[in-house]
Amino acid sequence: MEKEQYQQLEQNVTPKPPYIKNVAKAFFVGGLICTIGQAVSLFYIIFFNFTEATAGNPTVATMVFFAMLLTGLGLYKRMGQFAGAGSSVPVTGFGNAVISAAIEHRSEGLVLGVGGNLFKLAGSVVLFGVVAAFFVALIKYIFVMIGVVSW
Repeated sequence: MEKEQYQQLEQNVTPKPPYIKNVAKAFFVGGLICTIGQAVSLFYIIFFNFTEATAGNPTVATMVFFAMLLTGLGLYKRMGQFAGAGSSVPVTGFGNAVISAAIEHRSEGLVLGVGGNLFKLAGSVVLFGVVAAFFVALIKYIFVMIGVVSW
């Protein structure tokens, strides 16, 4: 009986999380990051004569660089505290994860600290991304060979 009373008391005392507010902040910040990414892509298309298909790689690299720079300055952490998943879902979250591990272990030295922990958090993302890409390409290759789809 005491356990049930404690759980009831805990439910009464625990504040309810503001789900709508959190979702709105995540949506706004994630959308803002994506809008900046689109502006960077248009920058490459307009000023460097990239096509929409070829502007993707430099855009991603630029956005990851921006995230790493903001992380180094301590601003990305504040944005993450405000926006939650809205700051970690876009590709900038990857840059933040990579550089955060490096910054956290810099006191251990460049090789063992920074180099050894650089992909500590993001390594699994890279690994599973490469493995998934391999299997998707393999399945497409098989479908092309048996004539289900064409190049």
